[in-house]
Amino acid sequence: MRDLGRPVLAAAAVVVCGAVMTILDTTIVNIAIDRLAVVFDSPLTTIQWVSTAYLLALAAVIPLTGWAVDRFGTRRVFMSAIAVFTLGSILSGAAWSAGTLIAFRVLQGLGGGMVMPVGMTILARAAGQDRMGRVMALVGIPMLLAPAAGPIVGGALVDGATWRLIFFINVPLGALTLALAARILPRERPEGAGPLDLTGAALLSPGLAALVLGLSGDGAPVALPAGALLIAAFARHALRTEHPLIDLRILADRTVAAATATVLLFSGAFFGSMLLLALYYQLARDLSALDAGLLLLPQAIGAMLTMPVAGKLTDRIGAGAIVMPGLALVAVGTVPFALVARDVPGWLLGIGLVLRGAGMGATLMPAMAAAYQALPPAQVARAASALEIVQRTGASIGIALLALVLEHGLDGRTLSALEDTPAAARGDLGDPMGTAFAWALAVTAVAIVPALLLPRRAPVPEPAPA
Repeated sequence: MRDLGRPVLAAAAVVVCGAVMTILDTTIVNIAIDRLAVVFDSPLTTIQWVSTAYLLALAAVIPLTGWAVDRFGTRRVFMSAIAVFTLGSILSGAAWSAGTLIAFRVLQGLGGGMVMPVGMTILARAAGQDRMGRVMALVGIPMLLAPAAGPIVGGALVDGATWRLIFFINVPLGALTLALAARILPRERPEGAGPLDLTGAALLSPGLAALVLGLSGDGAPVALPAGALLIAAFARHALRTEHPLIDLRILADRTVAAATATVLLFSGAFFGSMLLLALYYQLARDLSALDAGLLLLPQAIGAMLTMPVAGKLTDRIGAGAIVMPGLALVAVGTVPFALVARDVPGWLLGIGLVLRGAGMGATLMPAMAAAYQALPPAQVARAASALEIVQRTGASIGIALLALVLEHGLDGRTLSALEDTPAAARGDLGDPMGTAFAWALAVTAVAIVPALLLPRRAPVPEPAPA
């Protein structure tokens, strides 16, 4: 990665610090939900909003990121987002009731939602089209390790110290990120964003929030169709206005459209099955959340092995030649879990996890890099917001779909009821788990179709302007 140059590596370090902090926070809190319900003497249905409110705020603010970057510049928006997230972390750690904690988590989400798309814009502009694959691989490794480390770190802090540390842990990292950003990120003159698309914001932000709310299971009969209608109305509006919040016309480019579809389908299959993996180890094999998190580490190791190589090859021979084998590896690695009803040995499941991780490292980041490589620099900020929306939406849809498939096979039992049932009374969960993993395998196979359209040649950088 030395050929990326010192400025690109320095910018990547800043982005990684900010991104890891926000990604880690998404999973580290989940392990403490039961403890928070006891501490604040609140029902689980109320305290669950500590996670849900954060995700809703993330979804609502992401569409505004592209306009904010064009209007104020990447450096200012990135530092403001980190500052808001860090302030929200301090307040969350000092919360004195369930209501205040939920409110402060919303503040966290409003800052955290902008970090990833702004970070991708910073990297795309610093690296250029011909080095995008390598820089995406460089930042992808810690971004993958963060969600895997979340349950482990959260469990250690909650059991060994206090739940407040799961929020306060963000404070030194946030301060470090702000210091590095102030020193490394260049000051820039905003390019001019045009007027804010208020109609688009009024349609897309609440539409995404409603969609995420519905897919999470809260208010699904109302929130899910309302979110879908609002997003459809935004799509119609975006194609007719001159300065849309998210420019859907970039999908006219075949590479961008293929990359977007690949990211959507792959995110649904892979991150949806991540939920299944955690449930399988905790419910079917009766392991603690900490032990389940440790057993999932081979998946992160597999990604670490392939991401650097995949990034270099993406820049040399194009994303298409990398993503196809990546999808094949994920499919092969999922097969042992689709056969869990047959008492697959643990060592074979471990090999499957390594293959899944290796395939993920050769799929997600190269596909996203292909989209950035196909666009001129002026469109990168809006494209980063769009891809972040697509990835999060795909993951939410996948989680909801596979959870529905799993519950359908549980003979009327819900997942929450199953978690409260003693291990000896749960019965054999192999068949419903295997069926859900088979659905994940099928969605992974469908992702091959758009991946066939990804470029199979090295990107040609646009000439620098005079």
